[in-house]
Amino acid sequence: MGFGAGRIGGDDLADAEADALVRRALDLGVTLFDSARSYGRSEERLGRALRGQRGRVVLSTKVGYGIPGHEDWSGPCVTAGVDAALARLATDVIDVVHLHSCPVDVLRRGDVVEALGAAVRAGKVRVAAYSGEGEPLGWAVASGLFGSVQLSVNACDQRALWTEVAEASRRGLGVLAKRPLANAPWRFAERPAGDDAAPYWERLSAMGLDPGGLPWDELFLRFAAFAPGVSSALVGTRSAAHLEAAVRAAAKGPLPAEVAESVRAAFRRADAGWTGRI
Repeated sequence: MGFGAGRIGGDDLADAEADALVRRALDLGVTLFDSARSYGRSEERLGRALRGQRGRVVLSTKVGYGIPGHEDWSGPCVTAGVDAALARLATDVIDVVHLHSCPVDVLRRGDVVEALGAAVRAGKVRVAAYSGEGEPLGWAVASGLFGSVQLSVNACDQRALWTEVAEASRRGLGVLAKRPLANAPWRFAERPAGDDAAPYWERLSAMGLDPGGLPWDELFLRFAAFAPGVSSALVGTRSAAHLEAAVRAAAKGPLPAEVAESVRAAFRRADAGWTGRI
């Protein structure tokens, strides 16, 4: 299980709180930390909190946009984005750098992919990766140009497990599963208008999934983290208690085979062409 650092980037969270959460993750044995250019102060906070711990952790981030003076989704923007991330993460190399959900025509054009490849060859990045869904994800997996991908995988978001994840596994790519808890739709008795969990609430309701006596968060996390082809599930939280619960759940290992199959069967019965959510 990895730590999704999007939730620690906001100014409504104090630096000390962010530091304490990252340190708690380390104490719990979490060694993969995933951030992005668009996650506010997340990268700089990780860089500070992980000072002196670099050899223990895998750092992952995302680039392609938001660099002053450079057009988004251009080669120079990717190059400058890698350099900016290196500075904020306070490191001389980033383990995994993703192109962050750019459309397939950008990938096919070649300049952003080549810029990321050049960063790998320069020793600034260890693994070139792509984060996204659908056609661009399929292109990235099949291209042979990336060593890892990131996408949504959870009990309500399984379709890619049969296609892109299976192909990525066949090709030896790493697979990072984001949103393993599907934004926790079980928290709501009714569809939560305006909440990120709303689409997943609709899916979960249609599936009629029975957790079989397991806590919902444990069922979802163990399903995603141990789905065939998945390397790690990224849990995003700003709560130490939620982080601790996720680590305890992951430590229990895969779901019993019959429980995992019941989750898959519930999705197949209700699937209305549901696609991965960016």
